[in-house]
Formats: sequence, structure tokens, C-alpha cells
Amino acid sequence: MASPVSATGGAEDETSVFVSYSRADQKRAMPVIHALEQAGFRVWWDGLLEGGDNFLPTTAAALEGADAVVVLWSKTSVDSHWVRDEATSGRDRHCLVPLSLDGVQPPLGFRQFQVIDIAKWNGRPDAPEMAQLVRAVGLVSSGAARPRPIAPSPAASRRGVLIGGGAVALAAVGGLTAWGTGLIGGRRAAGNSIAVLPFKNLSGDASQDYFSDGLSEELRSALARNRTLRIAAPTSSAGLRDQSADVISVASKLSVANVLRGSVRRDANKLRIAVELIAGKDASIQWSQTFDRLVTDVFAMQSEIANTVAKMLSSEITAQEIAKGISGDRLQLGGTANVAAFEAYLKGKALAEASSDEPSDRAALAQFDAAIKLDPDYASALAARSKILVVIANETSQGAEIRGLFEHAIDSARRGITAAPALAEAHSALGYALYNGRLDPKAAREHYDRSRELGAGDADVLRTYALFCAYTGRAADANAAIESSLSLDPLNPGAFRAAGYISYAARDYPQTIAMMRKALSLNPKMSTANAAIGNALYLTSKYADSIAAFQAEPLEMFKLAGLAIAHHGARNQAAAKAAADQLDACCRANASYQQAQVFAQWGDAKAAMDKLGEAARVRDSGLLLAATDPMLDPLRKQAGFQQLISRQGLS
Repeated sequence: MASPVSATGGAEDETSVFVSYSRADQKRAMPVIHALEQAGFRVWWDGLLEGGDNFLPTTAAALEGADAVVVLWSKTSVDSHWVRDEATSGRDRHCLVPLSLDGVQPPLGFRQFQVIDIAKWNGRPDAPEMAQLVRAVGLVSSGAARPRPIAPSPAASRRGVLIGGGAVALAAVGGLTAWGTGLIGGRRAAGNSIAVLPFKNLSGDASQDYFSDGLSEELRSALARNRTLRIAAPTSSAGLRDQSADVISVASKLSVANVLRGSVRRDANKLRIAVELIAGKDASIQWSQTFDRLVTDVFAMQSEIANTVAKMLSSEITAQEIAKGISGDRLQLGGTANVAAFEAYLKGKALAEASSDEPSDRAALAQFDAAIKLDPDYASALAARSKILVVIANETSQGAEIRGLFEHAIDSARRGITAAPALAEAHSALGYALYNGRLDPKAAREHYDRSRELGAGDADVLRTYALFCAYTGRAADANAAIESSLSLDPLNPGAFRAAGYISYAARDYPQTIAMMRKALSLNPKMSTANAAIGNALYLTSKYADSIAAFQAEPLEMFKLAGLAIAHHGARNQAAAKAAADQLDACCRANASYQQAQVFAQWGDAKAAMDKLGEAARVRDSGLLLAATDPMLDPLRKQAGFQQLISRQGLS
């Protein structure tokens, strides 16, 4: 990248700056533009458009060619889709320089960057605020630095603290540099790639949202069974539901060439579904159709839509292969022919995906049970039931009930595999339940490997598989799978959290922090991410910053264990003991492993080994971390440590 123009330099040596702002803020934007020009930068803003210029292509070319993107956030611009899209380009290309015109915070997704506040700027080009701006532009355009990320403060979340399912995960793999630099996310979209956005519910009844959302997700799953297609994952696609009108932006953010969107109107026993297949490069409609059917014909309609889309996107397969791979035997693919069971399943999925507490998860379980009662061989419902049972096991504090929940989860997943041996989700669910419920990696491996074979296009399956491989010493397999998962699901905070723990186990602490902050930027409520940041900061002797990160962690067990360790590192023994006492008081039944971490870092090897033995007796799933956990490094030469690891099947 070029530096600011010198006295002898020509235009080709200038650093180009794109200034993004809301039209309502133009009066306040002009002094900023003039200050940048006086500093020697070549500045592009929309007032430079010539009469007759095509606004979108001209702006896009200037944006993508800019060395730095300066965004002027204000109470007006935070609500502007144009400004957000332009800011996204700067963020993704690592050349974003954010300013605040009136002290307002940037919108979610952009709060991980330090903002230059110019609310009190006097308008002079030589003022301190402008000097700071010029330095920032020079740094990002030269690649010497980036705006310094700051950690958001997440609210509490009880979900996602088990191992191997996009949850608290360590792995023995590196190789995520491409994600840190944005190389993978910025790749050219393949012509056979597509995102299926959640369908709009036009029934006028918000309680029917589960049906329209579920219908689009089932269609996405049907398309994903065709291995010649690349399908964006549901989490990332659902995150852009409110931007469905801006297809070009959606396609860019998900790195897909095509977008499928639609709407559902349900009236008594009738359905009207309108769908459009749209090219991401120019928003041209490739195909559209409206289907009027009875609700009982919903399965045939799904197959018809999936077949049509597949034929248009993949010229490499025959019609016979399409019919076999997508619309063939629905039951073999984990589905059902019972519409009432299908509806109960969709309701359960909606509850499971939206919930944050045990009662709503148990309500999801009731819906899956209802679906299975109507169709005992409904494999997708059996797999979903297995997963929600594991979540409930994680949420309850009753030891005896936990064991029973895991055993029911194992049984449900096995029944799903019996009903549909080729269903990747069922194999993944069984591997997950065996691994976390019985701490049996040897038994889990067969099903994780099978899930990877069958679920090459499923981001969740890939992420779960990657974490399992990482724990069991299969670094290359883990690395390939997590990169594929991130490629399919670039807006999923859980995927970045998993990638962060991969870096953590590889002792790459700066990358750990970067990945966890990315996860928090996508979901500020993400649990365990701040604890991971705290661990990484502690292990690099940044004790004060580590303590602040642990204080932001919503899960009490991880927060208190981290504080006990970090305060000890900072030589505040009283605060360390107080945190350890709180950990024992609040979480003794489930925190044996965390207490072992504390004692290991305190230098009390005997107490740490005693706690690990206790964790083994109560089958604490934290033991699955032990083989790669940096916090246990002081114990690795202790007699009995390797034997304990071997007994868990981890060595």
C-alpha cells in the first residue's frame, strides 16, 4: 500500500481513502474530508460522482479499491444499511478506521474496534483528533497496524459449555491464520454456491414463524445433500434475514454466488409459497415461482423446489442423480411422511434454537417427543432429541439426573441411526453423547468419523468433528474441518469461538484473543469467550487485563476459576483465595476440574492431582480437556498424570 503523497509524489503514490457517512451528516462530514485531503490523502466521497454515473458500480469500485475506509458513525448512520455495508467492507479487508461524530457507539458487529471520538472536535485540521485520524489511516493503509480490538461485555448465557459441539473446546491445531487475515472469507464465490434465507411469514400470525423458518431450513438441508453444491450454513444465513432485500450484500457477506429467498402464506389447510433464485453479483432473478398446495403436499413441494434449484446450479449431475440425491427416499434421509410429526419437529427446532433456559429446552424436548410418538422412525427428530437432552444435562445440577439424561441421549441417537443410517446429524449426536456423557472417545470416534463422511456440507457437523479430532490428536483432520466449517458459516459466533480454542491449545494466544473477540462481536452474549481471552492474557503475564476479561465472563464457574488463577498471578493472594472459596461454595459438585486448574497454577500439585482424581470419579467432562489444557502444564511430569489421561482414552 502507498503512503500519503509526498512533495514529489504523483497520484499513483497516494493513499486512497473512502469516506462513508449518512447523507444527513454531510455538513459534518465535509470538514473531515477536507482535513484528510490536506494531510495528503486522495479522498473519495459520494459528492464526487459525476452526472450520469451509475451509483452502485462506481461506489463499489471506489470502496473496494480504497486503502482505508473511514466511517463516520452517528445516531443517523448507525441505522443506514449503506453505511453498514461500506463499514463491513473496511472491516473485512482490515482497513477500517471508525469515527464517532456525536459520541454514539457503532452498531453490533463493529464495536471490536477502537473508535476516534470527534464529537468535541473544533474543526481545525491540526487538532489532536485529526492527528489521530491521520495516524490511523497511515497505519491501516500500510498494513503496519489495525484498529485495536476491545472486548465487549457479554450478558449471561447458559448454553454451550460441553465439549465437541461448538462449545467449550480445546484443540491441538493451528493453521487459522487465513481466517485471521481474512483470506478465506474474501475468496471468490463458486458458481454452485447458494444461501437459503429464512422465508418470510406472510400469514399475519407471528406464531407461525416456526413453519416458514423451518420450511426454508428443510429446503436448505435437502440441497446440502447434493455434494456438487456449496450451501451456506443456516446460522449465518439466518443472521441476514433482515437484509434479504439487499441480495448483493448478502451474497458478498456469505461468499455465495446465489441467494434463494421466499415467503410462506398459510391459511387453514392451504399453503402459498413464493420463491426466487437470485444472482448475487447483480441481483438478477434467475428463476421464480409461486406454489399453491395443500399442507399435506408440503413434502412434494419441497422436493420440486430443491430439484429445480439443483438443476440450475449444477450442470455436472444428471436428473437421475438429482432425484436420487435430493428428492429420493425421504425416510432414508431422516425425514417423515407425517405432516403432524413434521410440524412438531419444526416447533421443537424453533424452541431449541431460540431458548436460553432449561424450561424452554424442556418444551423443545416435549415437541420432539410428540414428533417421535407420531412417527417412531423419524430420524431427524430422534437426533434433535438426543442433542437437546445433552443441553438439558448441561443445564441441570442434579448428578443422578445428568447420567440418565446422557443415557437417554445415547439411546435416542442410536434409534435415529437405525432408522436412517446415512443421517450425518444422528451419527454426530451419538458421538457427542458418548464423548461427553460416558467420556468414551474410542466409542465416539466411529460415529464422529461417519458424520464427517456423510456431512461434508454441514457446518455444525464439521465443527463438532473438528473439535473431537483436536482432542484426540488428529491435528490435520481437525484443521481441515474447522476451516471448512468457517467457510460455510462465516457469521456464526460459535464457529469462531471453536477456532479460538483451537489456537489456545496450540499456544497461539494472540490468535486465541482475536478469534474470541470475533465471536463476541457477532454475539456479545457468547459464553466462555471472555474466559478464554482471560486465559490467554494470563498465560502471557497480562494479569490486570486477564482479571478484567474474567470479570466479564457470564458463567460463574469459569469466571471464578479464572479470577482465582489471575489474582494469584498478580500476587494478590487474598483475592485469589476469595475467588477459590466462592468457586467451592457455588459449584463444588461440578467444578472438580476447574479446581484442579486453580491448584495447578497455584503450584500445589498434590491438591491438583487429588481434584483430577475426584473429577474422574464423578465423570467430569472437563477431563476431556486435560490432554491439551495449558493450565495443567505444571502437572505433566507428575506421577499418575499420564496414567489418568490414558484411562480416559485421551493419550
